Amino acid sequence: MPRRSQTEILDSEEQMLVRIAFACEIQGLTQAQAAEVFGVTRLRVNKALSEARDRGIVRVSINSPLGACVALEHELVVRFGLSSATVAPVGGGTFSHYSILGAALGQVLTHMLKKEAVHLFGMSWGNTLNMATRYMEPLNRPDLEITSVMGGLTKGSDVNSYEITTRLADLCNASHSYFTAPVYAASVKSRNILRDQKEFRGSIDKILNADGLALAAGDMGNSLILADGLPEDITAEDLIEAGAVGDIIGYFLDADGAPIDHEINSRVLGIRLEDLNALPNVILGAGGLHKLPIILAILRRGCVDHLVTDEHAARALIEGTT
Repeated sequence: MPRRSQTEILDSEEQMLVRIAFACEIQGLTQAQAAEVFGVTRLRVNKALSEARDRGIVRVSINSPLGACVALEHELVVRFGLSSATVAPVGGGTFSHYSILGAALGQVLTHMLKKEAVHLFGMSWGNTLNMATRYMEPLNRPDLEITSVMGGLTKGSDVNSYEITTRLADLCNASHSYFTAPVYAASVKSRNILRDQKEFRGSIDKILNADGLALAAGDMGNSLILADGLPEDITAEDLIEAGAVGDIIGYFLDADGAPIDHEINSRVLGIRLEDLNALPNVILGAGGLHKLPIILAILRRGCVDHLVTDEHAARALIEGTT
């Protein structure tokens, strides 16, 4: 209900603000139409609407479950210096993180891969990225190439890099290429030898020239890389003892986002962790309260441009860094 005037005569400036705000916000006039009606410039109308909001004359209320998520997206962008964020709404007590995040990430990937400026896109692997491909729109991008950005698991799986890369390329009618290596070398010496090989170097250089990447985060509970990707001489307990809270592209980080002091990080076959900072359009799809430590660690590194997460995780990220 409109507030009642408490005085006989309203300030002339406020009268103008109220009339312009009513015309644009209630009657639906464009700024150009309002300028003509009130005999002022469009710039004056624009400034009047802005001032009306600043004074509290106009208050915006969004009546949608997504409203809270949009507010969280803004807070995440400001708090962690992101280019953008997508927060998936969570309804009810029981839900599948992979389905919720997959649907949200699928929309982000569809939007990204529609862009003609994107010619080479890198894809990691994991349950969330696997689910995202099932929620994407089919595209016709024969000029696009999809490449895997990290080594694969030795076991066949729907969430392995080869399967996900192929599926995404098929969805986009695009070409694809693989990073044909395991996640880790048998030793640091073996890693160094392999990195000097021409074929290996070519794969690394391709990833470093990507127009965007989609990555996942692994926690120290029940992640795929812990189950099927670690070298036989390293255990999850070893990594936890060294301070690991999770991994990104095979590198294990501590709570502050620094690589843990452990040989595992020197045996990764792939791009360097610091390479992520120089790459454009790095998308991280990760959610669930169990992944909060590794998500926060990655965000603290400042290597992510766009975060896709769920409502509960987003709120916890904000509250945990307040």
